Amino acid sequence: MSETRPLFLEDAYLRQAPGVVMAHEDGVVLDRSLFYATGGGQPGDTGWLSWDAGRLQIAGAEKRPGGCIALIPAGAGVALPPLGAQVVQGIDWDRRYAHMRMHSALHLLSVVIPLPVTGGSVGAEKSRVDFAMPEAPADREALCAALNDLAARDLPVTQDWITEEELDANPGLVKTMSVSPPRGAGRIRLIRIGQGEAQVDLQPCGGTHVARTGEIGQLRLGKIEKKGRLNRRVYLHLEG
Repeated sequence: MSETRPLFLEDAYLRQAPGVVMAHEDGVVLDRSLFYATGGGQPGDTGWLSWDAGRLQIAGAEKRPGGCIALIPAGAGVALPPLGAQVVQGIDWDRRYAHMRMHSALHLLSVVIPLPVTGGSVGAEKSRVDFAMPEAPADREALCAALNDLAARDLPVTQDWITEEELDANPGLVKTMSVSPPRGAGRIRLIRIGQGEAQVDLQPCGGTHVARTGEIGQLRLGKIEKKGRLNRRVYLHLEG
């Protein structure tokens, strides 16, 4: 069975797409997936599949061995589209778009807090990043203002690809201490925020992002919690 084509990496704004059922591997595996599969702190997409004989609600998406993505049905014992069936897949767009805004915002948070990242989680309304941060920030208001200023610059958010060897030669690109970029495919995806002299961030990432930081909107810093001797968890909220 061939790997699933990740449509979400080709166009994060795509809301519906056709697909063909390749397998039932604890879910429905299509030849191409509009659904982002859980990974890198970002939850999998939800949505639906429809075909001539039915419709199926999808509660999430997960990675499977060999580069396949399984779409997880909402509920047990539901009818699945048969092997070889032509389907239409659709995602819950509002939820996906919130994840895109949040994920790009978290990259900006790692710019205004230039410390190693020890963990993170993307949510539709609230997200977090864990930093190797022995002391809490001295001025939260200034930090939040700098974050919103970056977003308001409406910087382009683009992707590039490099080889694993190129990443090994540039270890400073990796900000995360707890999660390494996925390897084995021979190339690594980079997310770049800004271009040329206006570039503010470049790091490996497999998540979905907005096209420009102006789409993120207003952000609010939430709680900053101490997590162990050297770590602090910083929460981030979308304001509308």
